[in-house]
Amino acid sequence: MDDRTGQRIVPETARRGDRVAASRYGNRPTMKDVAARAGVGLKTVSRVVNGEPGVTPDTERRVQEAIDALGFRRNDSARVLRKGRTASIGLVLEDLADPFYGPLSRAVEEVARAHGALLINGSSAEDPEREQELVLALCARRVDGLVVIPAGDDHRYLEPELKAGVATVFVDRPAGRIDADVVLSDSFGGARDGVAHLIAHGHRRIGFIGDMPRIHTAAERLRGYRAAMEDAGTTVADGWMSLGVTDPERVRRAAEEMLAGSSPVTAIFAGNNRVTVTVVRVLAEVGRPVALVGFDDFELADLLRPGVTVVAQDAAALGRTAAERLFRQLDGGPLGPERIELPTRLIQRGSGELPPAD
Repeated sequence: MDDRTGQRIVPETARRGDRVAASRYGNRPTMKDVAARAGVGLKTVSRVVNGEPGVTPDTERRVQEAIDALGFRRNDSARVLRKGRTASIGLVLEDLADPFYGPLSRAVEEVARAHGALLINGSSAEDPEREQELVLALCARRVDGLVVIPAGDDHRYLEPELKAGVATVFVDRPAGRIDADVVLSDSFGGARDGVAHLIAHGHRRIGFIGDMPRIHTAAERLRGYRAAMEDAGTTVADGWMSLGVTDPERVRRAAEEMLAGSSPVTAIFAGNNRVTVTVVRVLAEVGRPVALVGFDDFELADLLRPGVTVVAQDAAALGRTAAERLFRQLDGGPLGPERIELPTRLIQRGSGELPPAD
């Protein structure tokens, strides 16, 4: 039917019928449908779908054309029941928006893909309850294994899953109150080296701004800071250390307090990339040179003037090592819990090499 504008008008009943026929929602094509369209047996379709031998090229072509025409997709549920594996793993991160976790997640995904597995990830938002909820939800979906960056310090809730055979590797921080594989960066050694670098350039009044002290990496980096200062025979004043949430307001306040007064710090060691970025902004307003070394590299750090000296950890190597360990568990059975610690690297760009202003 046409209206006066020349446009074709289709009755709503006809359109609704077309949508139902086209979508086939809830009535997906089966291998039987493919077999009927291709004029072959069900076993032949199964062989083509699963890449098994015993099918002539011409028959394989006809089956594939039927698959494409019908929009058939293999239902993996039956394969899961047969094999007892879902070919999927879960990745629980602290914060998906943190650039540190981008290369880590990508590395885990690449290893999973190489093993024919799907990666499902989520963020705990540094909330132990949310971490537990997310981990158990992934287990309820029968993932074969888990890579977890823990937010909490008690992981006994995972014991039934571990006994049931869910392979698990922790990254960046160890598990709490259970024995499990963990892949870490050398936070203690990296922080000690970074602070020692500032000391070697003449600094003695060095401030430390870090994350919440209950977090393993924050505690280890504080320990490295203290060790370097002790090695240099320098007593740490109360106002030179500040740990807490890494939001810009808190970090800015801590930096400004360290840089104020009659005897301000001449250098700052920043405990992670988020802290470093805020400290860079504060130092741009100070009006006098203050040395800076940050833990974690970050984008554009080399383009600032001066460039930011950092203690870099290899996030991709953390993810890759954890995922490879996970699939070794899956492929070879249970292994004894292992702690793998990867080295850090000091990258000198200028900010950590500034001498004291006084």
